[in-house]
Amino acid sequence: MTYSTPVTETLNNHVTVRFFNGAPIPDGMLEAILEAARRSPTSSNMQTYSIIVVRDPATRKDLAHMAGNQKHIETCDVFLAFCADIQRLETAVNMHNVDMARSLELTLVATVDAALVGMSVQTAAESFGLGAVMIGAMRNDPKKAAELLGLPGGVYVVYGMCIGWPDEDRIPPQKPRLPTELVIHHEQYSTEDPRPAIAAYDDALADHYGQLERNQHVSAWSGPIAARLENPARPHLREHLESLGFSLE
Repeated sequence: MTYSTPVTETLNNHVTVRFFNGAPIPDGMLEAILEAARRSPTSSNMQTYSIIVVRDPATRKDLAHMAGNQKHIETCDVFLAFCADIQRLETAVNMHNVDMARSLELTLVATVDAALVGMSVQTAAESFGLGAVMIGAMRNDPKKAAELLGLPGGVYVVYGMCIGWPDEDRIPPQKPRLPTELVIHHEQYSTEDPRPAIAAYDDALADHYGQLERNQHVSAWSGPIAARLENPARPHLREHLESLGFSLE
């Protein structure tokens, strides 16, 4: 028996969309997407996230520049900034004459909350036929992102998302994922040597890029990952987050 629902079909059909046709997203559709996503799980009902909806072209241009000149931030119809938000919590705590204890745990809770609601937004958007791409480069300069979006202390942009109607002529084919046995473990984490499966995935991904006539490392997954992780990414991130009111202790 094959098990399938509209939700699993939407997830199984996911591709990253970076090219849009310029048609506007109806306000009612965007509202329906965001309201549905607000039902996402949240730790202890703290709801430690906020979503900034950005339509203004000038702001999106500035955000695109900050994110390494990712043009799709400018060309999408709507850009969403998913923020970890502990500012509301502090207000609520202060209403009871208590000082809020900032901690690494609270920072993680808020970051996870932002991640969960964003995944729900993307799934809901794709269920309407929209396309989307997540933008982790919002963390290139959290202080600049906070300035551009008018964020108070206790709020930082975890990542962004471009959404819009896809340019049907430029929808990419699905990229293969890591083998199931590398990411799904039963009862306990598998200790089998992962290198053969990683090598097989390198080959599958290289074949995928080859069909797209893209020049890619022969070890199409592990090679670029090794190059990316040879040095620490965003070394100033901790300093920036702490300056925005988040504890990493």
